[in-house]
Amino acid sequence: MPHRPLSHLLYLHGFRSSPQSTKARLMAERVRARHPELAWWCPQLPPSPREAMDGLLAGIADWPRERMAVVGSSLGGFYATCVAAQTGCRAVLLNPAVHPARDLSRHIGEHGGWHDPAQRFVFTAGHVAELRVLEQQAAAADTARMFAIVAKGDEVLDWREMCARYPQARLRLLEGSDHAIGEFPDHMDEVFEFLLAA
Repeated sequence: MPHRPLSHLLYLHGFRSSPQSTKARLMAERVRARHPELAWWCPQLPPSPREAMDGLLAGIADWPRERMAVVGSSLGGFYATCVAAQTGCRAVLLNPAVHPARDLSRHIGEHGGWHDPAQRFVFTAGHVAELRVLEQQAAAADTARMFAIVAKGDEVLDWREMCARYPQARLRLLEGSDHAIGEFPDHMDEVFEFLLAA
């Protein structure tokens, strides 16, 4: 198979997060500084999982499947898994949500954004039901085409569940760290090595 260099990169943030998250900004700056040839897209995702996925699939409809990749953090890691299941593309998952319908059912109600608390949104039981549907779709993803960075110190998600969900993925298991992967800059070279590999 001929070498297909990466040309399009999608980044997906987590629940209550935004394109202003630390990891999203670090990735965007890395693309600008070292890989300006890449088409970069980091959208603000709506509260509705169905609307989020519909919007993502519409936005990447013209992207070349063999030359695109997706990176996602937390809930964004779950969405990245869904995108990979639909497109067959390579994916990097940063402490990915494994059972989002179960976990986010505890967060039904009104929330403010992490980076702009004035941005209010309501997360509903209907949104949880949408996640259940997406979980079935995500199950078809080829985990062999994925790279997961999982922190044992994640205070939000269970690292054991993350590792078990992605059995064939390349895995970087961090002994400590946290849900945000505060030392993410230390791992960016490995992320891009995976993304840019032939």
